[in-house]
Amino acid sequence: MTHAVPEKPALDAVRLDVWLWAARFFKTRTLAKHAIDGGKIDVNAQPCKPGKAVRVGDVLHISRGEERFEVAVLGLAELRGPAPVAQALYRESDASRQARAQAAEQRRLEATGYARPPTKPDKRARRLIKALGDIDSL
Repeated sequence: MTHAVPEKPALDAVRLDVWLWAARFFKTRTLAKHAIDGGKIDVNAQPCKPGKAVRVGDVLHISRGEERFEVAVLGLAELRGPAPVAQALYRESDASRQARAQAAEQRRLEATGYARPPTKPDKRARRLIKALGDIDSL
């Protein structure tokens, strides 16, 4: 007599905070929950709560720092797996990908002209900086 391993039923919906964590948009579920509570995540152009059920075909708008993503849900997962598996759970729109690339290029161009000092200021330089105070406020 062989023992059959019961198959796990296919998921038809997953909590939004769990899906964002499993798809590796956030490092922890708590961070995903805070982003949702802060209004950084929209499901089908509607604000939502962490317990919102995400289904295949939903469109998510995700704001994470300066990055903005528009992704379509292709698969569901409740467990966090390797990055290639997580990337198979969604497809980012071309417009979103181009907008992120343009924003990254803009940030790179804004940073040109700024040269970081080669070393930290020594004791004498720190005293001079402190004596001068906030030059930008003048």
